[in-house]
Amino acid sequence: MPFAASLRCLVLAAALGWAGPAAAHPHVWVTAKAELAYEAGRVAGIRHTWTFDSAYSSFVTQGLDTNGDGKLSSEELQGLATENTGNLAEFAYFTKLKVAGKEQTFAEPRDARMVMDGDRLTLSFLLPLKAPAAQGRGVAALEVYDPTYFVAFSLAEGADAVRLPGAAPGCITTVTRAKNTEPAAAQPGQSMTEAMFEALTAASNYGEQFANRAIVACP
Repeated sequence: MPFAASLRCLVLAAALGWAGPAAAHPHVWVTAKAELAYEAGRVAGIRHTWTFDSAYSSFVTQGLDTNGDGKLSSEELQGLATENTGNLAEFAYFTKLKVAGKEQTFAEPRDARMVMDGDRLTLSFLLPLKAPAAQGRGVAALEVYDPTYFVAFSLAEGADAVRLPGAAPGCITTVTRAKNTEPAAAQPGQSMTEAMFEALTAASNYGEQFANRAIVACP
């Protein structure tokens, strides 16, 4: 099932009481890690690692244990990994990246892989830049969030939440994690209903207020 489609299916599940009250947002929780991949001193891409909450993991993997051994192998999950990453373009890959002040564009994801660890599913993939970007002494600014706030991303705790393999010596990362606040009302005294959230598009960018940010400065 495509990532976008499987997310939207959870709206119905929520309305039926499977995943909580229909008015609750977000519906999916992701613990994220990221690597800014450098090649010859240029930023070449981002390697994402996203671990989904147990309810979503159970939902999206139904029927994938094709050999019936009670386990989900990477081979059984490969089709889901490939299909999901292929459908992320609609949401701009939940990723924004500026290098030396210039917003970057991404090529199609590569190296998609999924693993099941306990009751949680983890998706990893490389999101390459269409053209590697020279950072020099400038700043690389990464944001990870869902503009519709259907998915709540939070950066993992610890120093490895954002890594810089191949970066020049002395680069420093400053991380700002998403706010743990409820969505603000659309207008004073008005609650954000499920229908209002369903009307949001990526262009609405409502979820930017819940963005995770990493600033990388190099000498």
